[in-house]
Amino acid sequence: MKKFFANVGHCFRKLKTAIASFWLYRIDPIFGWIGKVLTHNFILRIENARLTLFSFIRLKVTRKRRESFYGLMFVMLWILGYLVFTLYPMFYSLYLSFQEAYYSLQEGVKSTYIGFQNYLNIFRSETLLPLFGTYLGKMLISIPLIIVFSILIAILINNPIKMKGFWRTVFFLPVVIASGPVIRELQAQDATSLPSLQDSALLSYISENLGAWLANPLEAILTSMLQILWYAGIPILVFLAGLQKVDKSIYEAASIDGASPWDRFWKITLPSIMPLVSVNIIYTVVTMSLFVEPGGILDIIRTHMLVGAPDSAFWFGYGYAAAIAWVYFLLMVIVIGIFVGVLSIRKKDR
Repeated sequence: MKKFFANVGHCFRKLKTAIASFWLYRIDPIFGWIGKVLTHNFILRIENARLTLFSFIRLKVTRKRRESFYGLMFVMLWILGYLVFTLYPMFYSLYLSFQEAYYSLQEGVKSTYIGFQNYLNIFRSETLLPLFGTYLGKMLISIPLIIVFSILIAILINNPIKMKGFWRTVFFLPVVIASGPVIRELQAQDATSLPSLQDSALLSYISENLGAWLANPLEAILTSMLQILWYAGIPILVFLAGLQKVDKSIYEAASIDGASPWDRFWKITLPSIMPLVSVNIIYTVVTMSLFVEPGGILDIIRTHMLVGAPDSAFWFGYGYAAAIAWVYFLLMVIVIGIFVGVLSIRKKDR
């Protein structure tokens, strides 16, 4: 038995030696030749820590550049995915917005250049302009409401209270609900509004005494108050993380100097989390804008793209839908620019 295992071991050693010899004399020269071809050609040449491209671009290979190259290789997959699945569709939709485009099974997407006709049709539409106005008014009113509510809740949770993790979960749970089809069912059942506000005379007073440009956004906010506050989940967590990074000794020193809680909020808390306000504004605007509300702008864009055919009464073409999407995107940028610009002006004043 002992002799058998010795023979088996001897066979494995011979096999290992044969594999090593085959790799050294057969495979390794092939890889060496491939590596030399890849690093010594008319496009790329690497010699003595120097890299030459096309015989006239010469770079010194340093440790910092090598690490940067490795880092770029790690994110290259994401960059390629962004270029293919995000940037290209984005510019292609911009191209389609100046076209009268339709799709056929035989020829694919067929387009005809019509210039700014799609954009002119948008501004002539009696349906889209009120929706855009309602969107702007709703954003300008609801974003400050969400940010202020998020800051207050984050400050309350940051205090030394019991079951802090439970309260974080409570305020974050609506984010999970709003990200799925549950929110649409709740909205269909009118569960995202406050019945006391809908049944009060406040809505009728607003619609009768204010202009449509102001009444429509106010009515939209009051009838969907709970839905708007649901968007405060992520901003609350962001503000809470920022508050936990503030050094407690600063508050202790301010208290010793006689600063009241109100003074500590305006002089310490708010300046500390002010950079996070811009982040939360951008996140909230994008999140609220991407919610597909029945009868909303995104719902109309989807209808123009998916419903009907070129001979249907619902058909306005892919170009028209792309133009609506770009106008909607510009409105989002304008809203973000307004709020971030106001914050920047206040910082310069200080």
